[in-house]
Amino acid sequence: MSARRLDASALRDWAHAAVGDLITHTDEINRLNVFPVADSDTGTNMLFTMRSAWAQADALADTDDVAQVAAALARGALHGARGNSGVILSQILRGLADATAEAGAQRCEELVDVDGALLAAALRRAVTLVVASIGQPVPGTIFSVLRAAANAAEQAVSDGADLADVLLTVVDTAAVALDKTPGQLAVLAEAGVVDAGGRGLLVLLDSMRAVVTGHASSRQEYVPTPLHAHGSAVTAATAAPQFEVMYLLTGCDAGGVEKLRGELDRLGESVAIAAAGGGGQYSVHAHVDDAGAAVEAGIAVGTPSRIQITSLTGTDVARPAGGWARERAVLAVVDGVGAQELFAGEGAHVLGVLPDTPVSAKQLLHALVDAGAAQVMVLPNGYVAAEELVAGCTAAIGWGIDVVPVPAASMVQGLAALAVHDADRQAVDDGYTMARAAAGARHGSVRVATEEALTWAGTCKPGDGLGISGDEVLIVGDDIAEAGAGLIDLLLAVGGELVTVLTGAGVDRTVAAALQEHVHRRHLGIELVTYHTDHRGDALLIGVE
Repeated sequence: MSARRLDASALRDWAHAAVGDLITHTDEINRLNVFPVADSDTGTNMLFTMRSAWAQADALADTDDVAQVAAALARGALHGARGNSGVILSQILRGLADATAEAGAQRCEELVDVDGALLAAALRRAVTLVVASIGQPVPGTIFSVLRAAANAAEQAVSDGADLADVLLTVVDTAAVALDKTPGQLAVLAEAGVVDAGGRGLLVLLDSMRAVVTGHASSRQEYVPTPLHAHGSAVTAATAAPQFEVMYLLTGCDAGGVEKLRGELDRLGESVAIAAAGGGGQYSVHAHVDDAGAAVEAGIAVGTPSRIQITSLTGTDVARPAGGWARERAVLAVVDGVGAQELFAGEGAHVLGVLPDTPVSAKQLLHALVDAGAAQVMVLPNGYVAAEELVAGCTAAIGWGIDVVPVPAASMVQGLAALAVHDADRQAVDDGYTMARAAAGARHGSVRVATEEALTWAGTCKPGDGLGISGDEVLIVGDDIAEAGAGLIDLLLAVGGELVTVLTGAGVDRTVAAALQEHVHRRHLGIELVTYHTDHRGDALLIGVE
C-alpha cells in the first residue's frame, strides 16, 4: 500500500484513530501508572485530552489547511487537558501546531501537508515546550520517549528519508526508548513497568504511522512484573500529595507564570504550566496537599477558570467504564431554542437541529462523545433518520460508549421518556422504562395548510389548521387553535391525564391560551401544560399521557 500524505484530512483521521487506539489501551496504560503518583489514570487522562483535541479538529471538516487543523488539535487539547500526562500531550500537539504555522508563514501560502522534515521540527518543538511547561524533566518518563523520537526523526530526515520512513524510524526508536525507562527510574523498575505516559505516546505514534502507511504495529501488551510485592511503588502512592489541581489561567504575564510556578513548587510537585501559544492562556497542573492554596496562587497572578480538584488518595471511588466523566447521560435531539432550554433544564445533554440540515451520524457521534458518559440514552425525537441513528450509535459503541436509543418519534414523546429517566437503575431497566413511557404518549401535530387539497377529514384551503396523527390529516380547522383543540379531543378519546403542547416558531401565545381554555371547559380534571419551544415546521406538537 502506498503511503498517504499527512494532509488536513489525514491529520483529522489520525486524531480519530488515536482516540480509538487510546480507548483500546486505556486499561493497559492505567495499570502501568506508578509515577509521579500511582493513581492509575494516565491512560484515562490522555484519552480525555485527545478526545477534546479530536472534537476541535473534526469541526474543521471543510478546511484543507493542515496548519488550521493542527492549531485546532492543540487548542482542544489545552482546553481539555486532564492530569500531568494530558498537559504534556497538549504541548506535543502544540509543537505540531507551532511547526506547521511557522512553515506556512515562511512559504506565504496555505500549508497542505506535513512532510518528514516538518514532523521532525514538530517533535523538536514539542521537546522544548514540554521542558518549558514542566521544568527539569525526569529521565525515564514520557519526556525520554519524546526526546528519543525527536532525535530519530531528525537523523532520518538528514539521511533523506520520506515521511513514511521517518515515521517507521520514530515508532521503532520510541518503542526502544520506552523499554529503557525502567532502567532510568527506580520506581518503574521496582514496580516492573515501563512509563505509562511513554506508552501512551507510543500509541499515538503508532496510530499516525498506521494512518500514513496503512500498516499497524503489532505489539504485545505491556504488563507489570513487580520485583517485590510491597515495593517502592506502594510507598510512592501512600506518600503522594492529597489532591490534583488543574485550571485554565488567563490574564497572566510571563513574570506571573514564573511566580506561580515557584509557589506551586513550594506547595507540592508534578507542576506543569503549559501556554496556549500566543493567546495569553495557560493550563495549570499540580499535585498538592492544599488545593485551596494552589487555586489562590493562580488568583494572585491571573484569572483561573474550569477548576478541577481530584483526590489522589481515594482508592475506592468507582470510575465509569472507559474513563468517562459520569456513568449515564441522556442525549436529546431537539429543534428550537426553547426546546434546548426545556430539555437541558430536565437534565438532558442536547443536540440542536440546524435549519435545513438533517442530523448526520457524524453529528450524532460528536454529541454522544460530548455527553461524557459511559452510557447514553438517546432520544432522537423524530429528527434523526434511522440509518444515521444506527451509524452514529454503532460508531459510538466502537468507542466504548454503551448507547441505548429510545424510540421517541416526537419531542413530546421525548419529554415523557425523560420524565421517568433514573440514572440509578440498571441501563436495561432505565431504557425499557423510558421506551415504555415514550410509547405510551399518544402524539400528533398541527401544521398550516399551504394549498387546497382533499384530506381524510375533508377539503382544506391555504391557512387552515391541519391536525395530523401518524401520516394522516384527521382534523381540518379554520386555524391552528381550532385544529389543535380537535386533535386534543381525538387523542383524549381513549383516556389520558396530561396533555403537553409545544408551540413552534411564530405561534402566538394566544393559541396556548385558547387550548388551555378548551381543555378546562371540555375535559374536566385533565391537566394541560404548554411550552414555547420555537421549533420549525409543525406549528404545534401535542402529546397525551
